Amino acid sequence: SALIVSGANAEGLPKRLSYDELQELTYLEVKGSGIANQCPVIKGGADSFAFKPGKYQVKKLCLEPTSFKVKAESPFKGGPTDYQATKLMTRLTYTLDEIEGPLDVGSDGSLKFEEKDGIDYAAVTVQLPGGERVPFLFTVKELVATGKPEAFSGEFLVPSYRGSSFLDPKGRGGSQGYDNAVAIPAGGAGDEEELAKENIKDTSALTGKISFSVAKSNTETGEVGGVFESVQPSDTDLGSKTPKEVKIEGIWYAQLE
Repeated sequence: SALIVSGANAEGLPKRLSYDELQELTYLEVKGSGIANQCPVIKGGADSFAFKPGKYQVKKLCLEPTSFKVKAESPFKGGPTDYQATKLMTRLTYTLDEIEGPLDVGSDGSLKFEEKDGIDYAAVTVQLPGGERVPFLFTVKELVATGKPEAFSGEFLVPSYRGSSFLDPKGRGGSQGYDNAVAIPAGGAGDEEELAKENIKDTSALTGKISFSVAKSNTETGEVGGVFESVQPSDTDLGSKTPKEVKIEGIWYAQLE
């Protein structure tokens, strides 16, 4: 599909390599090339999920986004609120990798995967056509996905983009810093609610939903891969902003043991 050919940043992307080919590269061959941000491709195998029912361990699960879209108002007057294409502001460091967890393949062909460990979050900032920047934490923390190989999905946790000890420009934080802006006495100006939103820092986690589809598998090497689509909230600036909806599409790769 076109999704696999293009990248979130398709300018002069390196050729896609298999897992074994990646292992043969030296540090200097990888450094600065963009290869470290790519998931491996599967050579050979079947265009379906060919593994027998049983209990497996997923290793080296890699999720590489190929597009980031943000639900926002149209830059044109009277246009609809829809997912808009964005421009990547951070560098090629948005791929999740080395994720692992148990996978159950049922006798009816159903799958159940639980995310347990790995590099399962990445801070990314994208820019909307109007110039607004949207930071978010691309993640699949505590994901439990169920369904058939052609479509298995589940919900995951999206932690706060900033921790509770992060201090804003007026020195206010969740577990540290001032309780309110020191030079401005709180209340009495009719904007108590706005002030409270800035004063009370909220680091609670939100939820997102991701759906996977298997496009290829190789039982000899234990490799499986396909495409994914994830919808998750963006950064809330510790509770003071309403999060935007971010839609992330991309490719994934894993090894089963």
